[in-house]
Amino acid sequence: MVRASTLLTAAAVTLAGCAWLQRTDPPKVTVVGVEPLAGAGLEARMQLRLRVQNPNDAPIEFNGISVQLDVQDKSFASGVSNQSGTVPAFGEAVVTVPVTVSVWSIAGQAMGLLSGKAMDKVTYAMHGKLGTVRFQSQGELNIAELTTGDK
Repeated sequence: MVRASTLLTAAAVTLAGCAWLQRTDPPKVTVVGVEPLAGAGLEARMQLRLRVQNPNDAPIEFNGISVQLDVQDKSFASGVSNQSGTVPAFGEAVVTVPVTVSVWSIAGQAMGLLSGKAMDKVTYAMHGKLGTVRFQSQGELNIAELTTGDK
């Protein structure tokens, strides 16, 4: 009887461990909107609207969001929100996060643009957590396309 109980316990622990280790794909997070907020002192504030796409067959329930935005490999903006919700399985949701941008970050980016070095592209990276689920995305903006409308 003890041996059967031990085997049953070991099997349950193994199954629970496998479920815990199940690999899921990270959500895809993109910026879909930016709205200005009132800033103070040496900071600017913005409300980021993020589209979160869940490529998994299980919903992502979250309580809290954090985000860090880097531009040209330098920290640019960061923010947190205590928003909670659910991103459905194979679904999407739009969440909002207020972020702070230091005037020094803005000045540093402006100095980089004005440094005399021709810049065709601006790189960006965003990473953070949706509850306990980590995400990251990156890309680049073609400056010529933004200023001329070419594609």
